[in-house]
Amino acid sequence: MPGFQVVLASPRGFCAGVDRAIEIVERALERFGRPIYVRHEIVHNAVVVEDLRKKGAIFVDELSDVPADSWVVFSAHGVPPQVVQEAEARGLRVVDATCPLVTKVHVGARAWNKRDFTIFLVGHRAHVEVEGVVGEAPERTIVVENVAEAERVEARDPDKVAVLTQTTLSVDEARDIIGVLERRFPKLRLPLQDDICYATQNRQDAVKALSDQVDLWLVIGDPTSSNSNRLRELGVSRGVESHLILGADQIQTAWLEGKTRVGVTSGASTPEVSVRGVIERLREVGATDVIESDGPVEDIVFTLPEAVR
Repeated sequence: MPGFQVVLASPRGFCAGVDRAIEIVERALERFGRPIYVRHEIVHNAVVVEDLRKKGAIFVDELSDVPADSWVVFSAHGVPPQVVQEAEARGLRVVDATCPLVTKVHVGARAWNKRDFTIFLVGHRAHVEVEGVVGEAPERTIVVENVAEAERVEARDPDKVAVLTQTTLSVDEARDIIGVLERRFPKLRLPLQDDICYATQNRQDAVKALSDQVDLWLVIGDPTSSNSNRLRELGVSRGVESHLILGADQIQTAWLEGKTRVGVTSGASTPEVSVRGVIERLREVGATDVIESDGPVEDIVFTLPEAVR
């Protein structure tokens, strides 16, 4: 196979919320001992989850699977209020690893609910982050997944409507959906700050900027990761063949035939070890050099919960 260049997007990989969530589980294991229970996957990446499982974390779908008097960590995606109430009722000891940017969306939902507003939540209704936000105001929240739904959705009082968004959406898709809602509901209230995570936006911006320089995108991320899927979709929308892979073993050499520049990026919950493995595999099958692109420096750090500081 003729040689090809690799263009490594920057920034990529872990965001501050993911870093914080993983550190919370690791510190809880050190401080409180094994096992530590985690409700749902702490982040959407099988490599991360398996590493923490080996260290003593037990991942469960429901709190009913957690023994009494145990420590349990809520995942970075957040939980609905009833889960918090259930944990309190059962006397479980909780460490909340919800990303502060997700918490911000929860706070917005509670605020609009108190004012009797209908809340349009732009996002994927089956995603655990969306389920958590909907739980703040289930009778007032309407999930809007796409432009077609935005064209049909109705509100009890069209003068009292607000919009919130899932933090890991496609920036462009969210803008299009919100644009339709603003046209249909002139008094629509928007968040004071964009709900979409800074890291999600930065990784999407990098794919946009580099797509005219590469003829293949390899997006490293878990198939359940929303922001990783959006990166692959963005590459496709820019006319570039794009594949979502969890790691190096999923690379198909047929993808590389005839390619001269291969772009590599990774979702916000993808560990750098997965990126290194992909680069190593690409070198084995013909990569001649690796060029790292310029990108914004992400130096945001979120404070840890008091229980594990």
